[in-house]
Amino acid sequence: NLELPRGLQVDFARRVQQITDARGGELTGGELMEAFTAHYLDHTQPYELVAYTHSSEEDSDQIAARVRVNGEERVIEGEGSGPLAALVDAFAKAFGISISIRDYHEHAMAASADAKAAAYVEADVDEEAFWGVGVHGSILTASLRAIVNAVNRAEGARRAAETVADAFTVG
Repeated sequence: NLELPRGLQVDFARRVQQITDARGGELTGGELMEAFTAHYLDHTQPYELVAYTHSSEEDSDQIAARVRVNGEERVIEGEGSGPLAALVDAFAKAFGISISIRDYHEHAMAASADAKAAAYVEADVDEEAFWGVGVHGSILTASLRAIVNAVNRAEGARRAAETVADAFTVG
């Protein structure tokens, strides 16, 4: 029940192409979902959104988020023109991570009152674009998780690049 935005479809198609090039053949529907989950949803480290409180005033929103960082919980706070901007501000203040949201999509995953929601965020994380995906019963929680997911994917890519660079470092 995921409705991927066009940019995320392109990003995921590249990943699927890498898999099919490496192993040959096409992927089944189940394998596609496994690849999507592994590539977009399973990134919960180093940052994990545990809980948050959100308040809104006339021109500003505030957020206090409990975030688990490499297993240790801490509270981060921010404010902005909405709850997503407030979380972006909190990450900048607490971790020095610059996040700029480029694209945002959301939808209910079923037509019922207790349906889960999916949120998709394309964000520049320290000036490099990453897609983040969040799924939750609350669209706000799904959206906040999508931002954290994009940050985790950026961190994973940074660490992978460092590992490759270290492998080629002559000591």
